[in-house]
Amino acid sequence: MASVPLAPPVFVDVGEAKVDLGRAHRCGFPEVVFAEGKSVAALEKIFDVLVAHGADVLATRMSPEQAEALGRRFSSGQYHPIARTFRVAAATNTAAVAAGEAKPSGRVAIVTAGTSDLPVAEEARQTALWTGAAVDFIEDVGVAGPHRLTANLPRLREADAVVVVAGMEGALPSVVGGHVDCPVIGVPTSVGYGASFGGLAALLGML
Repeated sequence: MASVPLAPPVFVDVGEAKVDLGRAHRCGFPEVVFAEGKSVAALEKIFDVLVAHGADVLATRMSPEQAEALGRRFSSGQYHPIARTFRVAAATNTAAVAAGEAKPSGRVAIVTAGTSDLPVAEEARQTALWTGAAVDFIEDVGVAGPHRLTANLPRLREADAVVVVAGMEGALPSVVGGHVDCPVIGVPTSVGYGASFGGLAALLGML
């Protein structure tokens, strides 16, 4: 079987960052911008390059102050305050959605153990939507009330992948994994009562 050669590495140096323009070719999606710790000026330069090259731009861990400043420069940008994501959709994607021609690339179920897990789960949801997936969001079905999970099994079994966000002891991903035949991605959080050790207990439980 013949291999497909990778395109030569392409990036644009904007001073504070080297924007990777070959990421979509190599990985299927453009580079995601991690906003935390970056200046507004640096974010504007990065967004300018990605938007100019037709990318669907997603930034994560963005503060309200950063989003307010970027919103003035990119009027079509959308900020999600719970997820802390900022997205400037590519013109081609926006047109496809408006015309009803956008077809999902798969179906992802995102599950939270409790409502305190929402910020992490919302970031996962916005990222999955950015990739073109359809998302089914199932909240507050932790192991303290297993009947809440079993009531949603038909929805879980329709998914191509399940993302389970949980804190405390992180037991929920293993329980979900026993009910579905698709990949289950466990995401530990640092919330919850007991000896969670800042999320370490959830991480070790999922591993």
